[in-house]
Parts: sequence; C-alpha cells; structure tokens
Amino acid sequence: MVTAKAYLALMGVRRKIEPNTKLIAEWPLSPTATLGSSVRARGIFLEMRARLPAASRKLLHIESRVLTLRLPEGSGADVEAAAAIVSNATRDIEELPVIPREVEDILTISSGERHRWLKDGRLQSAGTRTVKLRGRTRKITFHVFDPRHIEDVLDRDLVTVWRQEDAAAAAENRRRAAAKAALKRAQKRGRAGSTDSSEDEDPASKLRGWEDFAGEGLLR
Repeated sequence: MVTAKAYLALMGVRRKIEPNTKLIAEWPLSPTATLGSSVRARGIFLEMRARLPAASRKLLHIESRVLTLRLPEGSGADVEAAAAIVSNATRDIEELPVIPREVEDILTISSGERHRWLKDGRLQSAGTRTVKLRGRTRKITFHVFDPRHIEDVLDRDLVTVWRQEDAAAAAENRRRAAAKAALKRAQKRGRAGSTDSSEDEDPASKLRGWEDFAGEGLLR
C-alpha cells in the first residue's frame, strides 16, 4: 500500500510550510547554480537536505529557488549546526554535478536524445554515481555531468545543431536503405528474366551438331 507521504513524493507535490515557524536563515540559489531549471533547484535542495542530520532535515525548505531554514515553535533542534552545514555546502553549490533528469530539463531534451548523445560523446560524462533507492535493495548507477559543460551546451544552442545533424544522418540512412532495396529488387528481376529467356529458347538449338544433322536431309 502506498502511504500518503510516498504518494505526494511520487506526484511531485511539496508539503506546505507550517505557518508557526521562525525563519532562521536563507540561501538564494543563483542562476549559475540552477541553470534556469526548477528541477535542478529541487535537486540542489535534496542534496543539501541529505547532508543534514536526520533530525534537522525537515527544517530545510525551498521557496521560489531560495533555501530556507525554519524552526517550528517549541522545537529544540540545533539550528545553528544545521545552518553551518548548509552554509558550508552552498560554497560549492554551483559545481554540483548535474544528474540525468536535470540535464533533460535544462536542455529540454528527451531521455532518448540524452542516451544517444552520451553514447556518441557529444554529451560528456563527468563520471557515474551509484545510489540506493529508499526501501529497495537494488542500487542504480547513472552518469552525471559537469555543470559548466551543460551550461556551454545551453549557451551555444548545441541541442539545435545536434538535432539537425541527427536529422541529416537519418535522411542519409533512409536514402541508403532505399538504394539498397532498389538494387536488390533489380537483381531479383534480372535473375527472373534470365530464367524465363532460357525456358523460351528453342530446345533444338541446345543440341550439338543440329545444323549438320539438318543439312544431311535426315529430317526430310
């Protein structure tokens, strides 16, 4: 049975922030960090929250691409320690590797395009990451990407170039396939025509010495 918490997570629904909370600290996420992606902003938030002690994780929120640390009334959580952890982590926040779903959102590409361009080297992997999904024993491994490489692809509009290259390659492949199929059909017709002409040929012409035999008048 799927719990309400799991259902909200699957549907991408964020829990509302409790009204009776005190704002302790906040860290705006720069465009260089998010690369203009709300998915990337959400990923950074999850990364920062994962670095906090389990008891402090619910204190960290994301509000309009701003990380906020809020303390509920009556809570005795060590917010200073949590704030220090987040502050230290955000120093290198712009260099956090970009994960696959973030790449697809930043570049507005499909999963198929990401796999194809990664395979042929146009998208350059910065290594792999292996994670264990919550509640599962199986681990998954995926490629991550340097944010500056993704930023370069975005700024130079290489996605448009790559799509044009793929379209040209696909058209060339179709042309070659059509030419190959036409050649096979022509060869097949040629073999069939050769067989038909041999069957229509006069059987007498296949006999050796036929002209000499007829010349002696033996057929009269």
